[in-house]
Formats: sequence, structure tokens, C-alpha cells
Amino acid sequence: MNIDAALKEAMSITGAVGVALADYESGMSLGTAGGGDWLDLEVAAAGNTEVVRSKLRVMSSLALNDTIEDILITLHRQYHLIRLLNSTRNPLFLYLVLDRERANLALARHYLKRIESDLQV
Repeated sequence: MNIDAALKEAMSITGAVGVALADYESGMSLGTAGGGDWLDLEVAAAGNTEVVRSKLRVMSSLALNDTIEDILITLHRQYHLIRLLNSTRNPLFLYLVLDRERANLALARHYLKRIESDLQV
């Protein structure tokens, strides 16, 4: 699955508001879908690179011999789900914003995991 197909698939997840594929070393977005006027996915993806980098630094400081599967940020009306792509050599993550009232978080995580496994970058 290419990037556009992966983003389209992520937007089909119930409650999806927007999705981005980003590089957490550079902060650059490789693609986005959804969002709208109130959610600038380019800015959000770039900002969330700091979240990923910070967690990786903490894990290194604690000498944790593990990898990040995903990071969940829970807001009153939204879920922000960051899924690191561990299947690639590239430092990439999928960033999915969900409407909390419509989304099923467990299913969204399951679908993102499937998208990750099929994504060819």
C-alpha cells in the first residue's frame, strides 16, 4: 500500500478527523488527509515529532530495551493517536486524530496496526 492509499484507509476509520504520515527526525510530513480549517495537520504532525523524540529520550535515559508501539493523547473531545512505524528503517509515524464520541479506540489501534504492516514507503 502506498502513502496515499494508507492515508485514505486511515480516514475510513470510524471517527477519523485527520491523518498524517510524518518523519520524527525532520518533522516533515510525507502526506496528510482530512483535517480542515481548525486542524492543520502539517503543524500538528511537526509538533508531535517533539512528543516522539521526548519519549525516545526518556526511554534511553531509563535504559529501556523496548520500542514504542503507539502514543495516545486523550483530549475532552478527541483522541490523538501516534503510531510509530517499526516495520521500516525510516523514522516515521502515523498520526491519527479521532472524534472521541464516534471513535472506538481499540478498533482504531487495530486498523492503524494493519495499515502499518501493509504500508510501503
